[in-house]
Amino acid sequence: MSNTASSGTPMAAGPLTRAVLEIDEYVSGLGWDQPARLFALVDTARLRSQEPGLADRLGLTGDAPEGTLTPIEQDELPAGSPLDEFLGTIAWPDAVVGCALSVERLMLPPSAEASVPQGLDGKRLTKWVAEHPERQEVRMTVAVLRGGKRESALRLREKDSATDVLTGSDLVPGLAEALVATFAE
Repeated sequence: MSNTASSGTPMAAGPLTRAVLEIDEYVSGLGWDQPARLFALVDTARLRSQEPGLADRLGLTGDAPEGTLTPIEQDELPAGSPLDEFLGTIAWPDAVVGCALSVERLMLPPSAEASVPQGLDGKRLTKWVAEHPERQEVRMTVAVLRGGKRESALRLREKDSATDVLTGSDLVPGLAEALVATFAE
């Protein structure tokens, strides 16, 4: 487990937005072509009071604003396991108030979607998108809280700069729903 480095994330943003941007920045520092990465989100003040040794190892010193979230990277996701199936196996302990996932995908602009050949199976569709001249690589970081609140950050490989990261709560609704479902009783 590792804690993401805190840096130039805007303090005016809410705790969930700060956490998703912190994770995006951490993963961007690792470069592209990374596996999907899963993070538990814990309340920083609670972590410091209940697990002071872990908080020290994560570099959590000083006072954090109320509600600050600390992302803690989880073990690597199993290779070859479909993401939706893997997410269906997760059970979080009570101390985890949210979770986040960072994953890279290829996407097409809306203008190219009309030209997608009909009847392609998953593998052939993936190959068709990968070979499309207008494809773009994107890193999606999606974070959710137990109550359903969500936030996302999107970073295009061709505009790989912290100033070009797009944030919003409904950018990746399917992945956000899958993460919220990991907290279902």
